Amino acid sequence: MTTVLLAEDDPAISEPLARALQREGYTVLVRDDGQGALTAALSGDVALVVLDLGLPDMDGLEVCRRLRAGRSSVPVLVLTARTDEIDLVVGLDAGADDYVAKPFRLAELLARVRALLRRRTGDVLEASGVRMELASRRVWHDDVEVHLSNKEYELLRVLLEEAGAVVTRARIMREVWDDAEGGASKTLDMHVSWLRRKLGDDPQRSRLLTTVRGVGFRFERG
Repeated sequence: MTTVLLAEDDPAISEPLARALQREGYTVLVRDDGQGALTAALSGDVALVVLDLGLPDMDGLEVCRRLRAGRSSVPVLVLTARTDEIDLVVGLDAGADDYVAKPFRLAELLARVRALLRRRTGDVLEASGVRMELASRRVWHDDVEVHLSNKEYELLRVLLEEAGAVVTRARIMREVWDDAEGGASKTLDMHVSWLRRKLGDDPQRSRLLTTVRGVGFRFERG
């Protein structure tokens, strides 16, 4: 499972944000000081760092500089109350990949997290003979190109990114249909059915896309 390091010393921010990230399916490590965040980020087990600039004992900018000096390429998303343009430029120069200004909308922050994680995976997602090239938005199954609608493509992308793990219906609705309420479940079921048909996957004996009743769907990692 993808691990996100959340470096934030204000529990009023870190606790609800950690819960939101967990609902998205991430494992979350929380650190409330700069040195602890740096040590965790350099461990190599973290896929993304959400980094507050105002940490005690070591400024978030210094954490980022030391992280890059240690040759870590882990993506860093900065949280900052410093909306001055110079401060934001300094943060990016220190090696941050993106930033979100406080107060932030949760949906925006989660979208930035997903975007940075997608960028980290590279240009290709692949599992069980299905290959997706993100730059060209093309898909192949067993070396035969599969033509998908936009929503079918986005549905498959979400599932391939988490191949082997269950992706909840609510997360799929948020990411593919921008539906924060998780409604329109029949729409999702129809698109899953169409995607299965185009991939030649038998719903009765699924080899690729498994329904986990009451939870969501899992793309099998073969």
